[in-house]
Amino acid sequence: MCPSLEAGRNFKKETRIVSATNAVLVPVLPGSTREGAVPAVEAKGRLGLLTALFIMGFGTFLNVYATQPLLPRFRELFHASELWVSLTVSGPVLAVALAAPLVGVVADTLGRKRVIVAAMLGLVLPTVLAATAANLGQLIVWRFLQGLLVPGIIAVAMAYISEESPKHLTGSTMATYVSGTVVGGFTGRFTAGVVVSHWGWQAVFIVLGAGTLVLALATWWLLPRSTRFVPQNNAAASLRSMRSHARNPRLLATYAAGFNVLFSLVAVFTYVNFYLADPPFLLGPAALASIFGVYLIGGAVTPGAGWALDRFGFRRTLMAAAAIAACGALLTLVPRVPVVIVGLVLGATGAFACQSAASSHVGRAAAQAKSSATGLYVSCYYFGGFAGSIMPGFLWRQAGWAGCVAIVVCMQAITVWIANKFWRDA
Repeated sequence: MCPSLEAGRNFKKETRIVSATNAVLVPVLPGSTREGAVPAVEAKGRLGLLTALFIMGFGTFLNVYATQPLLPRFRELFHASELWVSLTVSGPVLAVALAAPLVGVVADTLGRKRVIVAAMLGLVLPTVLAATAANLGQLIVWRFLQGLLVPGIIAVAMAYISEESPKHLTGSTMATYVSGTVVGGFTGRFTAGVVVSHWGWQAVFIVLGAGTLVLALATWWLLPRSTRFVPQNNAAASLRSMRSHARNPRLLATYAAGFNVLFSLVAVFTYVNFYLADPPFLLGPAALASIFGVYLIGGAVTPGAGWALDRFGFRRTLMAAAAIAACGALLTLVPRVPVVIVGLVLGATGAFACQSAASSHVGRAAAQAKSSATGLYVSCYYFGGFAGSIMPGFLWRQAGWAGCVAIVVCMQAITVWIANKFWRDA
């Protein structure tokens, strides 16, 4: 046999062995990525990628829950019930749930970065226009429109991470993105509480809109282009892949876990504002916004959740995190502000760790069409948030905060059961 031919065959074998060892699948497409292409993590540097993902998460969640500390003020200003003013939170959450599957299909066809950047730039408009609302109904509509654009960021970001990050670092990479969402969520709430105390609620949305524009431009500049994206031939192919997702038991269990995670988080951090604004606490908007500083602690702990995911696995991490969140919810029943804060810290930390586990698991459970798989996950996740923002409102007059805590503990128990029964092969 010709020595050069034999050497060529050995080179091909060595290339395959290296790819298998690194757990990297590099798709070969005509006119796009070639075999052995350098992934985005290596081309731009891991630190640069993590910075871009953090900024992306920060800019998205700067807006989503910004009205939570304003709910008691809206209750007085619009003379509405707790359930009605909570629609300024549940409205965008419902919109995210409805739009996420469609966005997943579009992103599987058009690509990752262009959809993310377009969604972030588009989010600026309804954010600013929310300041023009003349009544609660108009404000809810603008908030709903904000939510329609959010899946273009979060669903596609999850697919981007699962494709561009080495598999042994997927958990820690996802945790960095989740940390950005955590810090952005706190910043949006804190900004809203401070601004409304000095300039009124309309100014809140002008400030948030300007911040969103700056962060969108930063994401456009910093986020590396995808190198492993495999486009679907057409939307019909993506829709067919969504049917296959619905027959995947591991994905369905992950979707259920995601539903429970956001249900609990939104229920706690929406209705705790009414709990702390009423006797015996009587906290104002600025103080309520400061309470969300617990998000920063959760954000600091979340990278540790990524380490736990890589070391102990998804199932064990999810079960432990859900148990911690349930204990935190029970602790808030003690009518002392410091104890309530400790309970919220535990609840936030557990929820963020659960989210890191569940969102990372989607990329592993889905064999193909990862954007549509994550789109379905985001849809289930935010339907959980919508349910969590509504259900305690129906019980508030009868059971108050204790009823909210009871619901949350039950949902966390279901999460533990799901992980123990269906994630054994993860």
